Order: sequence, then structure tokens, then C-alpha cells
Amino acid sequence: MKKITAAITGVHGYVPDDILSNDMLEKMVDTNDEWIFSRTGIRERRILKGEGLGTSDMAKHAVQGLLEKTNTDPQDIDLIICATVTPDFVFPSTANTTADKCGMKNIPGFDLNAACSGFLYALNTGSKFIESGSYKKVIVIGADKMSSIVNYEDRSTCILFGDAAAAVLLEPNEDGNGVIDCIMAGDTTGIQYLNQKAGGSVKPASHQTVDAKEHSVFQDGGPVFKMAVSKMAGVSKDIMERNDLVGDDIAWLVPHQANKRIIDATARFADIPHEKVMLNIGKFGNTTAATIPLCLWDWENKLNKGDNLILAAFGGGFTWGSLYLKWAY
Repeated sequence: MKKITAAITGVHGYVPDDILSNDMLEKMVDTNDEWIFSRTGIRERRILKGEGLGTSDMAKHAVQGLLEKTNTDPQDIDLIICATVTPDFVFPSTANTTADKCGMKNIPGFDLNAACSGFLYALNTGSKFIESGSYKKVIVIGADKMSSIVNYEDRSTCILFGDAAAAVLLEPNEDGNGVIDCIMAGDTTGIQYLNQKAGGSVKPASHQTVDAKEHSVFQDGGPVFKMAVSKMAGVSKDIMERNDLVGDDIAWLVPHQANKRIIDATARFADIPHEKVMLNIGKFGNTTAATIPLCLWDWENKLNKGDNLILAAFGGGFTWGSLYLKWAY
């Protein structure tokens, strides 16, 4: 009996229409286009605007587009997983809310929070349900409305983040393509450097927490940058060595789009040339859990069946990981 792997059989993304450019940010905080671009590689990002719109509204567009593209009936989906740090509500899950908006009935779903590593963790999780034979069709979403937790008076963080969603369909595969291997890791000492201080059970919302803007992203950039470079680059190299791969074997590096300098360092350490690195940080910024699937969607027409892909991410927690994937179509 051939080994069953979980293959991506479709991908679709969604970005809001409204653009927040570096030039526009210059009018909001003490910054400028040259400073932002030279340090991050970001020119603009998308912002979800509209009363009552949340992460599931972007996820809905991504999932509906995915179902249409793959000619899949919503009722044929067995499980939906949503990686996000900006859920619509504490509960129910954004996965459940998205399923409802997409007409999926009696389908299990749950959210997964591993910050910017969320999609990679969720993809590995979803693949296990396929490999075990438990399910035949699993949708994995990466989606975040980061504008809902960004302080636009904090120039160190507001320049980084944008809003987006993207989703993939996982199905069983027996020809050797799909998710081959994954390394996930974490370091809890990172909690102090990248967090949202209020809004959870330790520090529920109050007048004091709102006035102190503690419901927004806090980041101590120096330690986060150093750790991200070290861990994202290291784990990419580790998974390649574990699978006897060298740079020439890799068709594409698909890195989390946090900072172009981090991406460049990861590619150098893994000996993968710049032309094999998926980049869209310039036009979308850091969309947290959405960046990796958004890259796959953005570059889908460059992918060929059997291509070796290395996915790599680093996020708050700290969390990080790398996944080796063979493209299935």
C-alpha cells in the first residue's frame, strides 16, 4: 500500500481593496517611505474597512474562491482549520464563522494561534488528519485583520502589518507529492518581546487597558529581529539537511513575509538564490498567518507539479518552523 500524503490541490487568496501606503503613513506618524522600505521592504499594505467586518469576512472570500476554483461542493469539506491571532470573537471560532458564511453545515472547525507561524502549524496539523485517513478534504486558512490590533500612533509596529486571508485545500495523495516533513519549535522566553498585553483572561478589557492602548501589538524590535533571523534561517537549513536537500533541489523558498532582511538572511543560509524566493511583502506587508498561503496564491502560476518547496515562518511566542512540501499540480 502506497503512503498517503496530504497534498495541496488548490489555493486562493483575498486582500481588501483599501491601500495604506508609506506615503499615507507619513501623514499619520513620524516616518517616511525611504525609512520604512529600507528596513522592511514594505511599500504598502491592505486594510479591511467597513462597519462590522472581521477576519471571517476575508476568510469567506478566500474559501469561496477556493471552492469555486477546485469545483468542490461546500458539503464535501470534512474539516476547516483557521490560523489567526485576530479572531472575530473569543468564541465561537473564526473557522466555524467562516464555514457558516460559506454554507458549510455540520462541519467541524477550530482556530489555531501560533502567531506568524500559525499557517505553517495549521498546515502540518491538517495534513495529519489526511495522512491518518480520518478526512479526505481539509481546508486550512491563514487570515488576520491586523489593523484591528495595531496602534497607528506607534511607528515601530503600524508600518509593518496589513490585512488578508488565504486558504488551501488538502486532499490525499499517493504519488509522492504533498507535505513530506515539518519541524515546529518554540521558545517561551519570547513572550516578553512580542505580545498583546490585554484582552485575555490575565488582563481583561477595562477602561485602563483601553486608555493605555494595551489591546494593540507590542514589539521589542531588536530581540525579535535577531531571533527571527537565527531561527527561521536555521530551521530551513535543518529541514533541508534532514531530507538530503541542497539549494539546487529547491524550486521555491516560501518565507513568512515579516521583513525582507529576515527573508534575505534565510535564503542565504539555506543557499537558495534570490530568484527562487517568493516575495510579496512590498505590496501586502506582514499579514501574519496569511503571508505564506498568500504567497502561494500570488505565485501559483509559477508552480509546477513535483516542485520542492520549503516553507518557513517565525512568530510571537516565540514560535517558528519549516515545512517541506512537494507541489501536487
